[in-house]
Amino acid sequence: MSGTAFVLIVEDEVAHGEVIAEALGRSDYACNLVHDGEAAIDSLRKRVPDVVIADYKLGGPVNGMDVLREAKRLSPDTEVILMTAYGNEQLAREALSRDSEYRAYDYLIKPIDIDLLRDKVQRAAKQALASRERRYLQKQIEEAFDFSGIIGSSEVMQKEVKRLRKLARSKSTVLIVGETGTGKELFAQAIHENSPRAGKPFRVLNCAAVSETLLESELFGHVKGSFTGAVADRKGLIESADGGTMFLDEIGDMPLAMQAKLLRTLETGEVTKVGTNEVQYFDVRFVAATNRELSELMREGSFREDLFYRLHAHGAIRIPPLRSRREDIPALAQRFIAQWNDDNGTDLEGIAPEAMRKLINHHWPGNVRELRNVIERMCIECEGRVLSVRDLPDSLQASTDIVPSGPPNLAGMTMQDVEKLHIMNTLRMFGGNREKTAKALGIGARTLYRKLHEYGLK
Repeated sequence: MSGTAFVLIVEDEVAHGEVIAEALGRSDYACNLVHDGEAAIDSLRKRVPDVVIADYKLGGPVNGMDVLREAKRLSPDTEVILMTAYGNEQLAREALSRDSEYRAYDYLIKPIDIDLLRDKVQRAAKQALASRERRYLQKQIEEAFDFSGIIGSSEVMQKEVKRLRKLARSKSTVLIVGETGTGKELFAQAIHENSPRAGKPFRVLNCAAVSETLLESELFGHVKGSFTGAVADRKGLIESADGGTMFLDEIGDMPLAMQAKLLRTLETGEVTKVGTNEVQYFDVRFVAATNRELSELMREGSFREDLFYRLHAHGAIRIPPLRSRREDIPALAQRFIAQWNDDNGTDLEGIAPEAMRKLINHHWPGNVRELRNVIERMCIECEGRVLSVRDLPDSLQASTDIVPSGPPNLAGMTMQDVEKLHIMNTLRMFGGNREKTAKALGIGARTLYRKLHEYGLK
């Protein structure tokens, strides 16, 4: 058992209580020893323990059952082990009854076998921590918002969804920036569905998936005979999206020549089919997305400055990578399980805390798309009703803790290297949340951003 569990010991026999505290302390438990029921109640209200070890009969007006009731009232996840003298076991057994409103975890008969005590405390602490973690994960799932299929409860997602709501109601062109797999098309669909254009066509073009020679025809259409293979007139996607929304995915991969033509359309609404000089006008709202930094492409000369500023007129919606919003993983995973159940007629209930912990700590280079694939694979492998660690892919079954278990050896490192490592570890500890990281480091947000840039951590 790791030294994470807090144990409250309530024993009016001072020497006996000290023996128990010393034994558990050697097993790396954090212990608080008190000698009467009133002190125990006071301790419970100041800090909720994972495990309580209480003598059934205590000197004074507050006995072990009173401590049990108050512990369970304050924290249903806290486990209570009662100690009783030989011959009074029936009293303790009654506290273990399933009919009891406040049920104890187990009991021990005096004189206490220290090895047996350690074993019971270890089991009780493990159950308490797992129960608390399940409750926390369920709370995360319940508190997560669902806006047009966008799942989350993290501050970074709430901020971007708030901007999305405002931009959706406008007529403005919108740029969405995010790594591959973050859900840029889902955001684009949410903009369309929450705009006055909802119910009208929503068309998608992946600029990176179409060759340069066909891109213009796909977007603007062509007339018969305009090029080899053009055997008939064809509508472009812009024309078919008339009255609705046109989503241009991976716009950073659009060739420069096409960028100029797109800019003309954005500014005037004009569309000219390939093979003709006839100008047509369509009412289309454009949403673009990229997984690249357009400002860098602009400096390199591969993206037009005027198109960049046209797309950035109202700022970009930036979808954070999954590693920067780890608190959203439980709700996302539960949604994917629910979708799997709907699609396959299964009744999987959820994910075990140990497995969820590994999912939360994974780096997720493929973001939400990768998480969805992992959950679907786990659903296939699962033999019960709860996804467990054994259902995880081999790459995730190994330890994936994002916070080092002990202090690193800093000998021989420069002060800059030490500072960089400290910033990296703190950033990981807060799931990429820079505001919380800056606060924990005791520096301003601007200072943190400067150091992230300086150390190449952005």
